Amino acid sequence: MTEASSSSRSGDDSATAERYTLAKRILGADVFQRINTAKILVVGAGGIGCELLKNLVLTGFGDIEIIDLDTIDLSNLNRQFLFQKQHIKKPKSLVAKQTAASFNPLVNIVAHHANIKEPRFGVAYFQRFDLVLNALDNLDARRWVNRMCIAADVALIESGTTGFLGQVQPIRPGVTECYDCVPKPTPKTFPVCTIRSTPSTPIHCIVWAKSWLFTQLFGADDETEDEQLDKAIADGEDAAEIDSLRKEQREMRDMRAALIKAAAERKEQDVRSVAERIFNKVYKNDIDRLLGMEEMWTHRPVKPVPLVFADVMAGQCDADDSAPAPAGGEGASNGAAPSATNASTLKDQRQLTLRDNAELFVRSVSALATRAAGDVSVPLSFDKDDDAALDLVTAASNLRSAVYHIERKTRFEVKQMAGNIIPAIASTNAIVAGMLVVQAVHVLQGAWDRARNVSLARGSDRMLTAWPPAPPNPHCGVCQDAYMPVSVTNLEVTLEEVVSTVAQAVSLEDVVVYDGSRILADPDFDDNNARSLAALGLVDGSILTLTDEDQQFQAVNVVLSLNAQADQPVNITGKTRILAPRAQPAPQNEPDSSDDELQEVQPPPPRKRARDDDPAPAAKKSKPTQPGPAPAQATGTSSESAIALE
Repeated sequence: MTEASSSSRSGDDSATAERYTLAKRILGADVFQRINTAKILVVGAGGIGCELLKNLVLTGFGDIEIIDLDTIDLSNLNRQFLFQKQHIKKPKSLVAKQTAASFNPLVNIVAHHANIKEPRFGVAYFQRFDLVLNALDNLDARRWVNRMCIAADVALIESGTTGFLGQVQPIRPGVTECYDCVPKPTPKTFPVCTIRSTPSTPIHCIVWAKSWLFTQLFGADDETEDEQLDKAIADGEDAAEIDSLRKEQREMRDMRAALIKAAAERKEQDVRSVAERIFNKVYKNDIDRLLGMEEMWTHRPVKPVPLVFADVMAGQCDADDSAPAPAGGEGASNGAAPSATNASTLKDQRQLTLRDNAELFVRSVSALATRAAGDVSVPLSFDKDDDAALDLVTAASNLRSAVYHIERKTRFEVKQMAGNIIPAIASTNAIVAGMLVVQAVHVLQGAWDRARNVSLARGSDRMLTAWPPAPPNPHCGVCQDAYMPVSVTNLEVTLEEVVSTVAQAVSLEDVVVYDGSRILADPDFDDNNARSLAALGLVDGSILTLTDEDQQFQAVNVVLSLNAQADQPVNITGKTRILAPRAQPAPQNEPDSSDDELQEVQPPPPRKRARDDDPAPAAKKSKPTQPGPAPAQATGTSSESAIALE
């Protein structure tokens, strides 16, 4: 990944004094000196990040690093004002650094075009900073940064916007509640049979294309699908319909193998041929199979209409192709040059015909297959900013909508719905970025009594509401854990050496060891104890979680680092502590029940706490973890995975 620095801080004291005269008068000399010398990490260079970086350099913050993985898209330009048209396709972080440096050449800015979850951005990296400012747009990265800051004992200010709503949350490890102290709402879910067999709205078709078809063709091999289908039967869904879905699943796996093989051999015609076969399977064969289940359609007024690729291309299909054309002419393919009648129509807002969608389907499947064949060990994942992935979901969902007589959507609308996007408002970003800087000034001068959570809302008596941060949630599985830095001389040190050293230091017995969601060891499973850290896939900066089997005490997060000069193979470099008993949840009174009320019955809690912040597969198959509900969108945040299958 790319890294760039604009070490353009001038040595001219007179120029510095002149530029910062007003800031010193407003803030005071001591406060200004503190913010000017503090080392700040900004995570995210999008809507909030652009406004924030501008505010920081103009206020007088003198040492900033910024990290962002994304590149600039045309849709960013209306609100991310550090970018211009000539910057499209360039890394956001690098362009943001260049533009912000032009506002104040005295500031030192280091930019990273990288993923914040890369191993090099571990606990040791976060410990270099006085303050971390989050300007992210997805839940997973937010939770990662929150955990790193807790482990590094570095203050964090969290932020987010959703339309006209916004929030700012100062977080002081061990003193205020962290980002994970407050549970996030459960993701929007849909029954399996609705998505796979009887969609009735555009979102059903988009979820099918994104969460099922894309994953079946290019995603990680879903070993849990059989379990999902079994659960659907247990929940009372139609058993014959579920059996039909199992057959579809087996056929799709065979076609995926043929598609990737043809792409790996660079046989373009074979790739296209398999893509057409996939088209006919999902829009013809699978639909015919459903139509053969007469009882399914007894109480449904409209039956689906199968599509055949050759007929669609020849304009001879039975499905309705009367999608309204936008003003200025008929729809054209997203990938094709606009005709004279629709040249003024925005590409992503054109209504596509059935033929357009069929062409786009085959073209996007071929492009993604070529990419997937490059490294079959790395599955693809849907990203709303990935043109080929968005093309596939757009085409596939529109074709399915045509089959089921459902309104079709433009590429722009599909991007919003598939990414669970609420339109971003530039003024909201600006207000939240301003509140971020105000809270940063309080935090850096140690005035936590003046730090405030800030909420921005529209249409209420108070547009801005502020209140003191709450204390930590005693049941939080992140900030209420213990964190212990441990150095090893090399990665050939065994797991048992690390675990025994830590367990003895904190008096922990019957130890269960996790790497993210993997169970590496427990009292009944010691196969990995003699294996080296390297053999287990652990690296410098990895975090192991140790807990007692009955979960009576705090968990210990062991932060690994390399130190070849150490005297002992394993060294605890931080303070050891006596583990506190784990806080027990307060008993809940059972609500009154009646015959005409439905109650949700929760399954019993797992015996061992699951770690849901790492998608790595479990090393111990005999005792799989039981992850809790997937996190979803919280106030002021957006999640890429907010739409899921039930």
